[in-house]
Amino acid sequence: MNVEIIDFPETLVAAIEHRGSPDLEHESVRRLIAWRIEHRYPPERYRTFGVHYDDPFTTAPDLYRADFCISVEQEVPLNSYGVVNKVIPGGRCAKVRHVGSRENIGAARYLCETWLPASGESLRSFPLFFHYVNVGLNVSESEMVTDVYLPLR
Repeated sequence: MNVEIIDFPETLVAAIEHRGSPDLEHESVRRLIAWRIEHRYPPERYRTFGVHYDDPFTTAPDLYRADFCISVEQEVPLNSYGVVNKVIPGGRCAKVRHVGSRENIGAARYLCETWLPASGESLRSFPLFFHYVNVGLNVSESEMVTDVYLPLR
């Protein structure tokens, strides 16, 4: 895998906080999509992210946490969808691109378990996050592009 070290820009996001089983993430994502459509944040202009605080393979389902986010240009007001304001902090990140299904992104495990220990780098205090480069009903599973970011000091 081709790992790049990049300087990720601080990014204001509108987020749905998913708490609970990873099997129920689709419900959180549906709420975010409904909010996105209602407030006219098209994916062609506003990037889509997932911030994963926990590993779904090693965390008890009731303790699992992830945020699903859309980049925004200004803070969003209180709303009935539960969308809140957050920031993905800027800074150095290891980045690797994954093409294919988002069901189990092996690039994330590679960055954390193989690349990081051999790199001499150390982690920042922000979790692994994903930029879902292309989203929507017209994107086939084999054409999905996801950039995986591992925040570094």
